[in-house]
Amino acid sequence: MQYQVNTKKQNTLNVVLTLSLVLLTSSIAVADQIGSVSTKFKMLGANDKIVIEAFDDPDVAGATCYLSRAKTGGVSGVVGIAEDTSDASIACRQIGPISLPEKVKNGQEDGKEVFKKSTSLLFKSLQVVRFYDAKRNVLVYLTYSDRIIEGSPKNSISIIPITPWH
Repeated sequence: MQYQVNTKKQNTLNVVLTLSLVLLTSSIAVADQIGSVSTKFKMLGANDKIVIEAFDDPDVAGATCYLSRAKTGGVSGVVGIAEDTSDASIACRQIGPISLPEKVKNGQEDGKEVFKKSTSLLFKSLQVVRFYDAKRNVLVYLTYSDRIIEGSPKNSISIIPITPWH
């Protein structure tokens, strides 16, 4: 019996350490909140909002995206159990010189997740993935909401034509 308890503790510790390592070595961007506006008054808890966030592409220096997304308020929003709607919009811009890594140029990382935000307590998230259109020398960013069982068709794209930086 003692052996089983220690094994379970060790397995739990291994899972926690593995998840921590994955999170630390992940190349998914972290967003800075730029601002927000209230969209619906709530008697209790925070109002529903549209939140504006910015993140830099973790693999492409000089590429920044601005994301607006719905954030559910109320008591459930404050506690962290509310589910945000799938409404989001994205605008990406070149803010400095861009030198594409080879793995991006050759299409090896098409569809790579560059940003992810949980939008419910379980199973739903807002993601941004990147593609490279070599023919037009353009980075394409797609934002969409997914859920393990059923995602949403709501989506938005933005492009960054790669140009010489002055």
